[in-house]
Amino acid sequence: MATKQGNKVWTDEEREAMQASARERKVAAKRSPEEERAAGLQDLQDSLDKLSGDDRAMAERIHEIVTAAAPALAPKTYYGMPAYARAGKDGKVICFFQPKSKFKVRYSTLGFQPDASLDDGEMWATSFAVIKLTSAVEARIVELVTKAAG
Repeated sequence: MATKQGNKVWTDEEREAMQASARERKVAAKRSPEEERAAGLQDLQDSLDKLSGDDRAMAERIHEIVTAAAPALAPKTYYGMPAYARAGKDGKVICFFQPKSKFKVRYSTLGFQPDASLDDGEMWATSFAVIKLTSAVEARIVELVTKAAG
């Protein structure tokens, strides 16, 4: 488990995630939308390749589900994790997959950002723990991603 060391505010894992995000934004700013989509897909694939075991299998399956449910979303990485964003210059991340190994926790997470269209009354979930991909879980992911993509 990640622990704080000395006077550090961020764990090593959190610091690495922030550095990955800064690198992603810097590189993305120089690309055309077409280049961004192709490079984003490659970045996402590279992030999948770094995973192992059940994290990798789950991330690959979620990638298949998201791209089938919302093909207009552009693949990319978000803090080094597989993510899907609105196409174009704003490139706002709509959803992302956080493997359990990222922060050494007991479950992976499918998360949604504020620009996801999940609004449902005065309160709604923005992250979902995923332990196993059953047909019911996959159907729920399709439902959530389709709604989030607008």
